[in-house]
Amino acid sequence: MTGEEVDSGDLEFCRGRTRQAGQAELESLKAQLEAARQAAGEAIGVFYDHCQNAEHAADLQRSHRLREEMVSLMQRADAWGRAASGADEHDGSAAEAEPEE
Repeated sequence: MTGEEVDSGDLEFCRGRTRQAGQAELESLKAQLEAARQAAGEAIGVFYDHCQNAEHAADLQRSHRLREEMVSLMQRADAWGRAASGADEHDGSAAEAEPEE
C-alpha cells in the first residue's frame, strides 16, 4: 500500500469517529434548543419550525443537516458491514474448497 492509498477499515474508522462527533454535536444542539424552547414557553410545533422561529432558524437547520448526516453515515456503515461480511463468507468458502494436503 502506498502513502496515498487508504485502507477501507481506516476509512470506516474515520467515518465512525465523524459519526460520534456529529452525534455529540447533535445531542448538544438538541439540548440547547429544548432549553431555549422551554424558557420561551413556546409550543413544540411553533418553536421547531425554522420559518416561524427566525431567532433559532440556523440552529434548527443545522440540527436537520446533522440528522441527515447521521443517517447517511449509518447507511454507509451498514453497507460496508454487509460488504465485509460477504467478503468474509467468500473467503471462508474459498478456503473450504481448497483441498488439504
